[in-house]
Amino acid sequence: MFQTGSMRGVRTAAKRSAVQWLSQGVSPRRLALTLALGFAVGCIPVIGIPTLLCAALALALRLNLPAIQAANYAAMPLQLALIVPFVRMGGWIVAAKPSRNTSTAAVFHLPALHVAALAGGLAGQALLAWLLAAVPAVALMTLMLTRMLRRIPAMGATEASD
Repeated sequence: MFQTGSMRGVRTAAKRSAVQWLSQGVSPRRLALTLALGFAVGCIPVIGIPTLLCAALALALRLNLPAIQAANYAAMPLQLALIVPFVRMGGWIVAAKPSRNTSTAAVFHLPALHVAALAGGLAGQALLAWLLAAVPAVALMTLMLTRMLRRIPAMGATEASD
């Protein structure tokens, strides 16, 4: 389905962006934190929130906006794949009892307000599960990415500034 030329162009653009970020004087730890936060926020199990949240985090913490958004976009397929597991994990954490009216067929016969409340409860459970998974994931990704980025010769000069 994918054309070889278009995939090659995406890889070339990603390499060019990475070289540009590394040449801007960003320390390995700061770039690693930026990428880890972008990836973790990109996995938030509520569609539409990660892009705005990444932009707000980048502005508030003075992180590289293109880098955090690139990591956010890289995580999008994982975001979709993790929605159901996060909802289930959140339900397990809060010991939520499944309602007898939550079958797919029954949801179509419920009032709109009840459906909205049900969806909000599921989103809250998923966000709780995401938060509990994201905190250690960001710490671990930051450590691993920092070690990897320190091996890049262009990053050696910026190490002292962090």
